[in-house]
Amino acid sequence: MPNSVEERRPRVFATAPVISRFDQLLLGAIQTRLGSSYHYGSTGPNTFDCSGFVWRTFQEAGAGFTRGPARSYWATMPAATKDEQSKFGTLVFFSGLAHVGIVADGKGFYHASRHHGVIYSPFNDYWLARIDGFRRIPMSELRLPAQIEKSVTSKGPQRGTNIIDSSLGNH
Repeated sequence: MPNSVEERRPRVFATAPVISRFDQLLLGAIQTRLGSSYHYGSTGPNTFDCSGFVWRTFQEAGAGFTRGPARSYWATMPAATKDEQSKFGTLVFFSGLAHVGIVADGKGFYHASRHHGVIYSPFNDYWLARIDGFRRIPMSELRLPAQIEKSVTSKGPQRGTNIIDSSLGNH
């Protein structure tokens, strides 16, 4: 399906205000990757496949889950509630779990497209017909990068320990 010029233009937006510190970090990580090229099996820093884009973006924002294909994220992440399906940061899966992206809002999502690299795409008829479902990153997987560094330098929890902060909001 041909993409319009509007779909190919790198952009970052959300209709709802970004509230939590995690959402701010995630949005910043997405923004730095928009326009990056697609390369199968890549996790960056300058090229990504769809699951590599999701993993690297969430890693930078502080989520410590294991890198894998879209199917593994589907199998290990909890299902999103109806209300969470249109929330920023929810994972959206397509085409028999062969593709994954990050929901921007109820109107669209960010993903690594084979033909256009990392872009925003609207939930148009093409994508809506291919949605398999939605998953959320578990709260226990979230760590703020500054807290991780501080805890390591102060001989607190070791790397890999989940550190949760109330500033993460309802994520």
